[in-house]
Amino acid sequence: MVLKNLCVGTLSNVSLTVPGGQVVCLSGPSGSGKSRLLRAVADLEPHGGTVSVADTCQEDLPAHQWRSRVVMVPADSQWWFDEVGGHFPDHVKADLPSALGFPPEVMEWSVSRLSSGERQRLALWRALLLEPEVLLLDEPTANLDNDSTEAIETWLLEEIRRRQIAVLWVAHDVGQIHRVADAHYRIIGTSLERADGSD
Repeated sequence: MVLKNLCVGTLSNVSLTVPGGQVVCLSGPSGSGKSRLLRAVADLEPHGGTVSVADTCQEDLPAHQWRSRVVMVPADSQWWFDEVGGHFPDHVKADLPSALGFPPEVMEWSVSRLSSGERQRLALWRALLLEPEVLLLDEPTANLDNDSTEAIETWLLEEIRRRQIAVLWVAHDVGQIHRVADAHYRIIGTSLERADGSD
């Protein structure tokens, strides 16, 4: 994925390349524009500049087609059916990854009984089932404890490498950035700047 001179909100001239199979972490102060940048890449927010994936420009595809290739997992995922299983194809319901930490019966649970962390984990699996070329993750483990966080990181990285997905991952935790990032950029003021290897 290639971003060229992307401008959204107060951010300007963001240019960035994210190769398939690699994770680029984004960090910065609250309100600096991290989520808006992800939304612009997903074509959910008006913006300037260009975004392209495998030589296809965002502006050349209808938004729904673009978002089937460039999938965003927001910090607060959306659920529209009462039962968890309503959000997943029948043929994968029995193949829930063990790293997610759910029993098979989770597909029969009401969405309302899920904690925020459980929703995050299931939203990640739902996104991967769409076979995206690009994954946009907005603090995907923010509501998980340390053990669950590291299990999810390991599972996600295996899937990202195996499927060669390009990933933009918003993170605050320095430890997580060290564990998952192939590159790390910080939002400073109105620009995106490469962070050094120490943090």
